[in-house]
Amino acid sequence: MPKGIRVVGSIKIIGTTFLVLLLATGKTKPLTTELFLRGYSVIPAPQKVLLAGGEIEFDRRWSLSAQVPPGHIAVRSLLKDLREFHSLDLKPAAAPVNNAITLSIARGTVKTGADAEIDGQAYLLKIAPARIEIIGNSDPGLLYGVQTLLQLLKRDPQGKLALPLCTIEDWPAAQLRFLHWDTKHHQDRMETLKRYLDWSLRFKANMIGFELEDKFAYPSHPVIGAPGAFTTEQLQEVVSYGLERYIQVVPQIQSPAHFAYVLKHPEFADLRADGNNYQACLCDERTYELIFSMYDDVIRATRGVRYFHVSTDEVYYAGICAKCTRPYNPENRSLAWVDFAKRAHEFLAGRGRRMLAWVEYPVLARHIRLLPPDLINGVMPDDAAQLQAEKEHGMKDLVYTSMQGDELLFPNHLSLEGERGLSRGRLAAARETLSRRVREGNAIGVYGAAWDDSGLHGETFWLGWATVAQCGWKPDTPSIEQHVAEFMNLFYGPNTTGMVEVYRGLQAQARFFDQSWDRVVSRVRGQAYGNSDGKGIGGRRYDRTLPAPALPSLPGLDFKQVYTGRYEKLVDRARQMTIENDVLQHRLHENIAKAERNRYNLEVFLSLAEFTAHHNRLVLGMKNTEDRLKAAREAALKNDAPEALEQLLSAYRQVHELVQERQTTFENLKTIWEKSRFPKGREVQGRKFYHVMDDTKDHWADRRPDLSYMLAPEESMELENWLKQFASVAREYAKAHNQPPPDLPQ
Repeated sequence: MPKGIRVVGSIKIIGTTFLVLLLATGKTKPLTTELFLRGYSVIPAPQKVLLAGGEIEFDRRWSLSAQVPPGHIAVRSLLKDLREFHSLDLKPAAAPVNNAITLSIARGTVKTGADAEIDGQAYLLKIAPARIEIIGNSDPGLLYGVQTLLQLLKRDPQGKLALPLCTIEDWPAAQLRFLHWDTKHHQDRMETLKRYLDWSLRFKANMIGFELEDKFAYPSHPVIGAPGAFTTEQLQEVVSYGLERYIQVVPQIQSPAHFAYVLKHPEFADLRADGNNYQACLCDERTYELIFSMYDDVIRATRGVRYFHVSTDEVYYAGICAKCTRPYNPENRSLAWVDFAKRAHEFLAGRGRRMLAWVEYPVLARHIRLLPPDLINGVMPDDAAQLQAEKEHGMKDLVYTSMQGDELLFPNHLSLEGERGLSRGRLAAARETLSRRVREGNAIGVYGAAWDDSGLHGETFWLGWATVAQCGWKPDTPSIEQHVAEFMNLFYGPNTTGMVEVYRGLQAQARFFDQSWDRVVSRVRGQAYGNSDGKGIGGRRYDRTLPAPALPSLPGLDFKQVYTGRYEKLVDRARQMTIENDVLQHRLHENIAKAERNRYNLEVFLSLAEFTAHHNRLVLGMKNTEDRLKAAREAALKNDAPEALEQLLSAYRQVHELVQERQTTFENLKTIWEKSRFPKGREVQGRKFYHVMDDTKDHWADRRPDLSYMLAPEESMELENWLKQFASVAREYAKAHNQPPPDLPQ
């Protein structure tokens, strides 16, 4: 080994103390990588790094010698990001010269020992004093090498761009690295999806699970597509943009369950499995005709993609339809699921697509052998019997992790101490799952879900998506702490500060927002349809609300205090959250000014901080209103009518201001969110969105057709009605005491 070269990542050195810890716990905490300790960030971490001492300066003296066509995406990606991120334009060089970057492809350059699909994604990157060389085992590998070079660029203390002298050999652990775009409750703009693909490439993800639902205009059934849904040409544009970057945008069609976006329409009502729009009847041939025609529509709009995800998510009651002849029991429920999967596989295989599905309940482990062996299970099972059956059958799995489930406003990315104790962050849970299972024999890839059930903005998912991409590439390195620090550096630029605390602050505000509401039995959502434990299991649906202050009664303005006693802890917590929110907003404003990249992401975060700040003020405002009512009652007892009316007017103004602030805060949030997405539930060319609330699943974002679902809890307090009734009480009190009528703002 030459002097001055250090091997990082390809050897392990275990000291005595660390070895004792390893033997005692059976676990290791990933070491901080040497690249990071030298001030360089790369996501995902490379497999092998040989660092030499020293750095080189990278400036306009460098040129590009590409031994691939000038239009190659690796060339264009390099030139584009150098220009946009560093204001550098490289001059071309006809042949390799000093201070030149050379790009080339040579199969077998990096010996991975992996299968051909992984081997082709490998690259070699050499950074020497007068030469930078990137060689890909194939086209994707070359493109990935370019991304690593771009990430390594950093400013030294004098403001000059620097690169480390090093040799990197790199390839992914997992062949398929899925990020999940779920569009149940929103539709992103075209430029948003292309930007998402650009950043997916930078993190070396190569698969997108695009859950379309009604955001595609199915030519065979136009009624299904929401107004303004992507046309065949538009979806193909997104797909082609991804394919150019070696990212497959894989269509993911929810069926035969979670099928409300189809079955809600009267045209398909007779295909409902159980009189409910959650699931289609699997014993009616027209169900297959409908679903397969939708598949065909999407296949025509995703040319070049090799996969198709049929979902089969939570098919709780396969075979329950009255049209089914077999008895409804666990055996036949599993067989009904298998029948659907086999027919879907045959249909897709005939069109050149490899099928993915959620192979979960109700399928039984003993029925795995009945499935096509080339079907990919999108969620590697925890059940040992099913996992063994899949291995014996030759089936492959994706190691699944969820980066967002049902959290409101912001995901639980990081571990956080709250009123209910320490909550474990999704990043840590995902890393543990992916690191433990990616290298198992039947794992073909990873899948990082980001569910749209609660209607979160897509900008809130990026830290989670980057984590999945990292773990799919090199599962065991680095630590979560290093990864988060590198994400903040790469995604926002090195000048931002305190971004981890920004994320923690947003989490804390979002969790307080969620937990501060009372849960009451819903007046509009009925009994749960059920879950995997059986029909009707799951209890009633609940809505979020808080009480309005009690109205004072005449003649003495008596009232019952609400926000003293039961809600005292809530009010105290709101005071603390108000202080923390103020700090959070200051940090966001500072970082919006400092960020070199993705300022819009921080703009979305600021809208959430402002939205939760209003909620904190709402809780405090309810208590303050009651304090004014208490003062009014005390004045009335002293027969001081003018003072009592002044206190009543103060209480009224407090609530009136909160009602006005609610709307202005929401309109600001809506304006910001719709920069990157279309208005939710919009009307296009006279066609209105057909909204039927799905009672079978408790999706917060499904409560209303538009974005105002975010206001539903506060609006349930009916403060506008409270103001009207309160005004009547105040006027009657004034009249009874020969006082001028109070001047109440409208």
